[in-house]
Amino acid sequence: MSVLAPLHFADAREAADLAGFLRRLLRYDRAAAVRLQAGGGALAVFGRPPSFEVLAIRTARLVDEALVLDVTVSAGELLEGVEESAGKAVVPAAVTGPPWAGVLPPRGGWRAVEDVPSGAALRAAVAAAVAEFRARDEALPEERRTREERDRIGREIWSRTVGTTGLPLRAVHAAQSLGFLPSPDVSVTVLAAGPWLRLRTPYGSIALRTAPPLGLTVTPAPAAS
Repeated sequence: MSVLAPLHFADAREAADLAGFLRRLLRYDRAAAVRLQAGGGALAVFGRPPSFEVLAIRTARLVDEALVLDVTVSAGELLEGVEESAGKAVVPAAVTGPPWAGVLPPRGGWRAVEDVPSGAALRAAVAAAVAEFRARDEALPEERRTREERDRIGREIWSRTVGTTGLPLRAVHAAQSLGFLPSPDVSVTVLAAGPWLRLRTPYGSIALRTAPPLGLTVTPAPAAS
């Protein structure tokens, strides 16, 4: 594996957390790529799980505050280079980035959105949506039990917004699926910056544009599982 740079984490647990994030991302896409940005002693890892139409962001603290890095790599190869016990990771060779890797959320200019439901309420909303999808899917007559009809039901359910935040429910589903909403008492913030919305917890963030940029294709919302 061709190496670009080693990453040394400020705490070995940061390496373990990154490895966990990469494993969950790879469950959705075995060929997933991630964009890495490092500077000022911080690392941001961006990924895009298929179907959710969102960016997932995991951050970590680095020992080397002078390290500057901006590269897109294979998520699988990066995972292979993570040494959890040693608290470090080997960055693999760069790959040609997918279109989403060139359209990242802004670094600044974020403002807090008010009236954000609690972590418990968000987890309950996802559970209710999953149950609704399954019930409506089971109720379909045989002649309508098609992928197109299931996709239509999924789009309807997961496009619903959360309260008055403007955040689609699929973003919350993505957050829970990627381990960012691990418990009902998790702290949740929703931020906005221009066309971007961001759901942030201590475990990671989910960001999305309220309208897709020109030239970026989107995929149907995920079927509940």
